[in-house]
Amino acid sequence: MSESIVVFSHLRWDFVYQRPQHLLSRLARNRRVIFFQEPVLSKEPQAFLDIARPHANLVICTPRTPIATPGFHDQQLPYLNPLLQKVLGDEAVSDYIAWFYTPMALPLIKDLPPRAIVYDCMDELSAFKNAPRQLLQRETALLKAADIVFTGGPSLYEAKKDRHANVHCFASSVEAGHFAQGRAGGDEPGMQAQLPRPRLGFFGVLDERLDLDLLDALALAHPEWQIVMVGPVVKIDPASLPRQPNIHYFGQQSYQDLPKFIGGWDVCLLPFALNAATRYISPTKTLEYMAAERPIVSTPIVDVAAPYGDIVYIAESRERFIEQCERALSATPDERETRFRKMREVLGRTSWDATAAAVAALLENLHGHQPEPAAAALLSKATRPAESDDALQQQRLTPMKTDASKSSPVVVIGAGPTGLSAAYHLGSEALLLEKNATVGGWCRSIEDGGFTFDYAGHIMFSNDPYVHQMYQMLLGDNVHWQEREAWVYSKNVYTRYPFQGALYGLPPEVARECIVGAIEARFGSIAPVSAGKTEKIMDCCGDGLLEAEAPLGKYRSAGNDRRKSPRNFEDFIYRVWGAGIARHFAIPYNRKIWAHPLQDMETSWLGGRVPLPDLGEMIEGALRPVAKPMGPNARFGYPLRGGFQALMNGFLPHLKGELKLNTAVAGVSPAQRCVILADGSSHSYRALISTMPLPQLIRMTGNEAPAEVRAAAQALRHVPVRCVNLGIGRENITEKHWIYYPEETVFHRIFVQGNASPHCNPPGGFGLTCEITYSEHKPLPCDGDALIESCIADCVKVGVIRGDDAIVVRNQVDMPYAYVLYDHGRAKNVAVIRAWLAAHDILLAGRYSEWEYYNSDHAFLAGKKAAEQVSAQTMREQQATA
Repeated sequence: MSESIVVFSHLRWDFVYQRPQHLLSRLARNRRVIFFQEPVLSKEPQAFLDIARPHANLVICTPRTPIATPGFHDQQLPYLNPLLQKVLGDEAVSDYIAWFYTPMALPLIKDLPPRAIVYDCMDELSAFKNAPRQLLQRETALLKAADIVFTGGPSLYEAKKDRHANVHCFASSVEAGHFAQGRAGGDEPGMQAQLPRPRLGFFGVLDERLDLDLLDALALAHPEWQIVMVGPVVKIDPASLPRQPNIHYFGQQSYQDLPKFIGGWDVCLLPFALNAATRYISPTKTLEYMAAERPIVSTPIVDVAAPYGDIVYIAESRERFIEQCERALSATPDERETRFRKMREVLGRTSWDATAAAVAALLENLHGHQPEPAAAALLSKATRPAESDDALQQQRLTPMKTDASKSSPVVVIGAGPTGLSAAYHLGSEALLLEKNATVGGWCRSIEDGGFTFDYAGHIMFSNDPYVHQMYQMLLGDNVHWQEREAWVYSKNVYTRYPFQGALYGLPPEVARECIVGAIEARFGSIAPVSAGKTEKIMDCCGDGLLEAEAPLGKYRSAGNDRRKSPRNFEDFIYRVWGAGIARHFAIPYNRKIWAHPLQDMETSWLGGRVPLPDLGEMIEGALRPVAKPMGPNARFGYPLRGGFQALMNGFLPHLKGELKLNTAVAGVSPAQRCVILADGSSHSYRALISTMPLPQLIRMTGNEAPAEVRAAAQALRHVPVRCVNLGIGRENITEKHWIYYPEETVFHRIFVQGNASPHCNPPGGFGLTCEITYSEHKPLPCDGDALIESCIADCVKVGVIRGDDAIVVRNQVDMPYAYVLYDHGRAKNVAVIRAWLAAHDILLAGRYSEWEYYNSDHAFLAGKKAAEQVSAQTMREQQATA
């Protein structure tokens, strides 16, 4: 028989059956395994060992000591050392391999040197709740002393591979035959059998890694679903568990009974939180669920989403998690079989028997060695009392500082217009990460049946000369400039936009009400501005366009101070535009587009001034048709070919740094100055520019973000947009470019994609995009094909298309983050987040990261500004070290 293995484990053998039990019970077939687990508090004054022998070659040792401090703490060592020496003597162990699951036990081998040392790193224990503060110090020593390192998944492998020369990834495996017993169902435990269907289940440890708020939301969203939670509650207060009547906690169950539970589930859950404790986990239950052939829904845990994203339903938010559960439950037999077939393919490539055999082969080739002097010093240091928190923090950060300062790039997250601009202006030092297969972010385009559609309508306009230089660089001659045709449809007629300046054609009583309302809103006389002087009329439609520059009347009433500070957006509309415009356009339209109560919104996004409509222009626009709008915003550009995507693709030849597509960021560690990717790899950074939505960024930092920062991020509100794209089988159906709909249509705006460029349409066709915002205040009226049919019906109703028009292409795209909401807490919440990120040298750039109301030209400038800030900081650091 080969030499013995002495295992030091923070997990108890009779706890949840998982990786240590699977591997070591198999290794014990040919080796003696001494499993020395964490001590248990005893009332006896003398320490002693409880010995169990579940298998012939397996010895389970449970130290019992009078010390209350848990784990392999320094206070336990005087009791544990003699107990370890005794069991090794009793078992006649002289030549052995030391196998560590926790670095905290490292001091125990100081006087009992092993032939070789194995570190089986199955979790990033330092990220777990109540982790000992010495743990990182001792792990550094263990990595120096170890002969071989195993990791429990690809994420951990990426984290450890550069810290040791002999690291091997042995990801979670499975006893497929055991869990396949759950496929048939039927033999359920009595506690579960009485529950109605459908049932959604989870087994495993219930601790800080679970998203308890997600569980609560899931139960509330579907009270008819039964949620089964099987497993012990550890490190968290059981009172913190959600207690909805349809959530059932069945405690820890035996490994043998788990297939019986799964057999009665309709969906298997992986409801993990995205925090520091879950950043590197590789859940064994993923493959166990697969063996039972049950649909699986998971949050985007890296070691689940990366290898199994086409098998497991992945959900990036709580709302999406609920939707994915709905989707899993309603999947057709063919859809289920497709996923089950892929599950069987995965299971055919792995087993715990194969993993144990591979590990055993590596152990046979181990040749022990004396630790190098540095490792010996660290090993000695690990036996001393813990250093101060400051010292440990310095030790934690120093290796990353060294790598980042010498070779790490400037990482830019997101290849939308802001990220592309930042990477372009940074040059060769940029590493640009994009989760999609193409660049562009929400400025991407899709092609379907010869039609080109953008993700919502986009155009090119700017008052900034530098942006126009970029347009020229990015597109050259591939650009189409034209005069804008923006219209409003209300009262069954089309009028030009802006609404208040083109009342002609509306019913006379509506025009009168709008003009009188504007007059009454003044509370005083109007004095026209001097000839030629203009001020901006800000965007009262919230679609991101400064629609015109026109002369404004100056408000001069001394008694009108209250109007200088409107209480909210709705108050602003009434005070500035008057009751008529408010009633017939501004209120209904903005309620549609913002999908939130307008009283919940403040007005800083509208600009620093309170613009007032020019009464002369209003009256003129009510008496006769208004000519095409003039001014710098009346003319816009669009790529001639390739959709708005062409503008984004124009960056590609000019990027000097590295661009990685299909590269999703799954975590960000400000403390370690690195980003963790969905495939388990990671990148250190010298500086980080984030363009991803601010709430997502904070979620990805996990528990590194203070509670007040996480709370501020959760409080940020936004508006999603669903775009229904229609390819009409008729040419030139309208001359308009976009149309606003304040009244009863499912969409708030139509972007006439077919007029953006003649090359957006195939011969004989014409493209339209119907834009629909939604929220908890204004949910989508329907979804899927029903939503498309509703848009088609409304397009016929308002006269955009005819009832006999052929719809040759129909599709829809969803933009979860479309508009940031300027609610009353936004400024304070953003300031809290910005302050913390700034302290960690993370720059925010762009609409979703700065949580500002940006257009694409602003995005170009925001990326440029961020790049310049990084360059300036680099120069200051170089000067400081010169």
